[in-house]
Parts: sequence; structure tokens; C-alpha cells
Amino acid sequence: MFDAYFFGYGSLVNRGTHVFDAAHPAQLRGWRRVWRHTELRPVAFLTVVPDPASTIDGLIAEVPGADWAALDLREAAYARVPARHQVSHPLPHRPDIAVYSIPEGAHGSPSVAHPILLSYLDVVVQGYAREFGPEGVARFFDTTHGWDAPILDDRAAPRYPRHQTLSAEERALSDAHLDRLNARLIRDSA
Repeated sequence: MFDAYFFGYGSLVNRGTHVFDAAHPAQLRGWRRVWRHTELRPVAFLTVVPDPASTIDGLIAEVPGADWAALDLREAAYARVPARHQVSHPLPHRPDIAVYSIPEGAHGSPSVAHPILLSYLDVVVQGYAREFGPEGVARFFDTTHGWDAPILDDRAAPRYPRHQTLSAEERALSDAHLDRLNARLIRDSA
């Protein structure tokens, strides 16, 4: 019997968004991160898709008692996929590890009707900055696909339910990478 762990690659990298205390930096091989939209959510989110040439940073954390119910509820638009042999981590044992991915055929490209929320992206960037430093944030942007998607600037009234307060430096870090990628920001009309 192995311990149950998940690999987080988006908002789960930000420890302020969950209660999984024993989290550890890790890398996932054979998957790449991409912005996608699913009909199960009104806005775009990160998912991972198979890519044998890719490795991404993230966190692994134990699912206490292998009780997946709460995490499955949080990640309801995703399927839980075994990834034990694709994750490098500092643990002295080989736990069972799963990653959440929107199933193939159940997602499409983000659009103005289904944009990336800047409040969600900010949470992800804050997590990567705290775990991996500025270099890790740069790797996050460089190893994530789909930056041609529209990004809704909802910072004044965050729509993302687990939004976090960012420092001026954290906001500037997000903004600098979005500028570097010529990301398309749209204003929130709400």
C-alpha cells in the first residue's frame, strides 16, 4: 500500500489555496501545461496534456488517508490520472501520485467568452515565486502554452474564488512576463 499524493502545477502550487501542509517541490515529466476551457467552468484554467519532450515544475502533497473526495470536488472539471513514474521528488519513498488533467476532447481554446482570469494567474505566479523564485516563474511562463488567449483583468474585483493578496513585486512579476509574451489583456466590464 502506497501513500496517495497529487502533483499540482497551477493554483495548487500556491500553499495559500489549500490545506495540504506537507507539500514538496517536484517535477512532472511527459506532460506540458496549457490554458484550456471546458464547458464545466465559465473561464479558462490550466491543464496538462501529454508531451514526451516536456518537464514542468510543481508541488506534490499527500492526500491524507488517501481520501480524494475533497480534492476531486475542487478539481471537478478534471480527471485524476496516475503519474507515479513521471514525477521526480525529494521523498525517500515512492508514493502513488496522481495529476489532474481535463480529458482529451473535453476542452477547447480560451476565448473572450471564456478568458483566463488575471486573479487566477496571479495566484499561480505567486505560488511559483514563493516555491521556485523568479527563475521558477520564468520557467512557468516558458513551459505553459496558450498565451495567445485573452486574459481578463479582474484584479480590482477578483472573480477567482481562491484569489490571494499580492505584493507590488508579485504583481510586477506577473505583468513583466505578460508584457514579454505580448499577452492580450481585456478589461473587466462587471
